[in-house]
Amino acid sequence: MFFDLQYVVLTIPALLFSLWAQWKVRSTFHHFARVGVQSGYSGAQAAQAVLQSAGVEGVRIERHQGFLSDHYDPLAKVLRLSPHVYNGQSIAAVDVAAHEAGHAIQDKVGYLPLVWRSALVPLCSAGSLLWIFPFMAGMLLRQLSFSPLLIWTGIGLFAAVVVFQLITLPTEFNASNRAKAVLASTGIVSTQQESDGVKRVLDAAALTYVAAAAASLLQLIDLVLRQRR
Repeated sequence: MFFDLQYVVLTIPALLFSLWAQWKVRSTFHHFARVGVQSGYSGAQAAQAVLQSAGVEGVRIERHQGFLSDHYDPLAKVLRLSPHVYNGQSIAAVDVAAHEAGHAIQDKVGYLPLVWRSALVPLCSAGSLLWIFPFMAGMLLRQLSFSPLLIWTGIGLFAAVVVFQLITLPTEFNASNRAKAVLASTGIVSTQQESDGVKRVLDAAALTYVAAAAASLLQLIDLVLRQRR
């Protein structure tokens, strides 16, 4: 009676993929957080070197609490690095720091996916919190004439979340490519082993964004199919 084949097919695999991707990035980070770089750079120093190499000025680098809470704030022009990344002198630390510095470079050059993603943040934040209310109200009141409007309002709000997740993909991939190039050209990463480690950390991180986008897209498909029942 309570078995929902559509939910199982569309949602459960995406959830499992997301959980596996989160485990993968954490385990990969922990592994390479124990492998030092011969250059002796800390994450904060690596981020500064990446910014300088691209001619980015006026971006502060701050120590930020939380595990893997690293991010670039394009409004405040601040690069916030978690303690393990800010102080760490490991492959994982310089890798994550360089990746986030890559977003600052994108901001400087006006990289369009980053511009679009930043513009969508308010709508995405609202959509992720509010979409379920009009959707559920519309599903419960299906006999009323205005129920389709409620349902599609909820779906539209959630679609904004999906668009945000999809735009995030090229933004993150591009930042990773910038990080790989600058880490190699500046000598922060100087051996093949270190380069391989950089690739593994960034590839693991990319999985989390792919998983999030896939999960959101499949959930959107699930919502659209439900309103047609």
